[in-house]
Amino acid sequence: MPTAFADEIDILAKAKRAIGGDYVPSDAEPYMCDVQLDYFRRLLLEWKKSIFDASAGTLQQLQDGPIREPDLNDRASSETDWGIELRTRDRQRKLIAKIDSALRRIEEGEYGFCEVSGEPIGLGRLIARPIATMTVEAQEAHERREKISRDD
Repeated sequence: MPTAFADEIDILAKAKRAIGGDYVPSDAEPYMCDVQLDYFRRLLLEWKKSIFDASAGTLQQLQDGPIREPDLNDRASSETDWGIELRTRDRQRKLIAKIDSALRRIEEGEYGFCEVSGEPIGLGRLIARPIATMTVEAQEAHERREKISRDD
């Protein structure tokens, strides 16, 4: 069974294919020019749509009725699968909030810049993770601080 993170990557890859075209943001362009912002806006909207489409199937299966496996082992397995599916959908619900936040940052002219340092996040990072809010360096520092505070 694929992990939630792998599922998230698959949905993002489908969104990238769905927006089509040969355009990929490049360092040869001015950073966060209108073309790049439009690309990321369309990517984020398509990603969000793909998540909603995937969750519609889960909702339909839930409405079709409860698990009616006659064998206790089969029922336990089915319930475990449902638990994983519901956790995945909860993760995607949180992801939609991050996508909405990224769309808001595009509208406000803040997209693509680190919320900590104000430096450009970088096209490679944004292509891989369009909802990124920090540069790699700022993210690593943030994670080190979290680890230190957890260890205390």
